[in-house]
Amino acid sequence: MTKLILTHDVSGLGAPGDVVEVKDGYARNYLVPRGLATLWTKGAQKQVDQMKTARRSREIATIEEARDIRDRLQAKPVTIAVRAGESGRLFGAVTTTDIADAVRSAGGPALDRRKIEVPTPIKSLGEHRVHVRLHEDVQATLDVTVVAD
Repeated sequence: MTKLILTHDVSGLGAPGDVVEVKDGYARNYLVPRGLATLWTKGAQKQVDQMKTARRSREIATIEEARDIRDRLQAKPVTIAVRAGESGRLFGAVTTTDIADAVRSAGGPALDRRKIEVPTPIKSLGEHRVHVRLHEDVQATLDVTVVAD
C-alpha cells in the first residue's frame, strides 16, 4: 500500500488534500502520472493543510444551502450555443467550464467547474445530463441543451 496526498478530486477516493492509502499499482500507474496525487512525506503535510484551507473557503457551507442550489439547478435547463457542422456534430466538445459559465449567465449560482461531472463527452447537439457535486451528501442533475450557434 502506498500513502498519497490527493491534489485533485478523484471520484470514490477523496478530495484535494486528503491523505489516502491505495494499492501500489493504482498509485504508480494512474494517480501519480496523471497528476491527481503526490507521494506523502512529512514535509508535504504543510501542503495538505493549505489545500484543506482553500477547499473550506470554496465549499458550500451547509446542506440546506446545497439543497436550495440543487433545486434551482434542476428547475431550469441550461442552453449552450456552440459551433456545429451540418450533421449536428460539434467542432470540439462542451467543457465543464462552458457549463459553469452558462449556468452563471442564466442567473444561476457560480459553480466550480471541478464539481461538474460529464458522464460522456458532449460532442453533439441535443439534450444531455450532467451531474454537479454540491456537497458530500447532495448531488444535482443538470439538463444541458446544446444548440447550433
